[in-house]
Amino acid sequence: MNKLWAALVFVAAVIFAAGPVLFPGFAGFAPDAFPVPQDNPPVQPAGYTFAIWGLIYLWLVAGTGFGLFRRAEDPDWQPHRKPLLLSLAVGVIWLPVAQLSPIAATVLIWVMLVSALIALFLAGDMDRWLQTSPLAVYAGWLTAAASVSIGLLLAGYGLLPATPAALVGLAIALAIALVIQYRLHRAPLYGITVIWALVGVIVANSSPLNIAVAGLAVLGIFAILALRGTDTE
Repeated sequence: MNKLWAALVFVAAVIFAAGPVLFPGFAGFAPDAFPVPQDNPPVQPAGYTFAIWGLIYLWLVAGTGFGLFRRAEDPDWQPHRKPLLLSLAVGVIWLPVAQLSPIAATVLIWVMLVSALIALFLAGDMDRWLQTSPLAVYAGWLTAAASVSIGLLLAGYGLLPATPAALVGLAIALAIALVIQYRLHRAPLYGITVIWALVGVIVANSSPLNIAVAGLAVLGIFAILALRGTDTE
């Protein structure tokens, strides 16, 4: 049974990584996918930051492949597999859903995030660069992406103006990130990945300068870095 779970997670990671090939054409929500078109929304990081998906795909495939072929029966690798499988399985259908409905995509990405965070907490101490680290980067980026989706919905459906919506999205991301990084001192790549997204937000809001959004992102970076000076484990 352990080998079956290991195999299922590996297959899910491979299919998830193949998503951009299987469902091409998605480059973020189209501005007119919302009742209030979202052109250059301040909550969204600069485009270059999304290249991190390449690293996430490769690292998840490598990690789950190592887990299947070298650690299938190891007790240290067992606890995180079921929630990770859920997250990846939802991730497989996320791209086609995102091309149809931002609301449905937002619901799905929060399911992906919650299950990825559970998997990260359950990850063992062995082989951290292949067990914990890919989960940390994956969960860190999902923390940013899920929160960005909230900001986009708030602005895109006219519930808040663009800047307040962005501030709400960033505040959600930072609240989650600070709690998770404080509790998971052993997974520094989680916080580093969130910082990557925050730097992208600063870049996206630098010209013209949106001082409120960029300023909150800067404060968030310093807050995450400050947690690295604590010892919770």
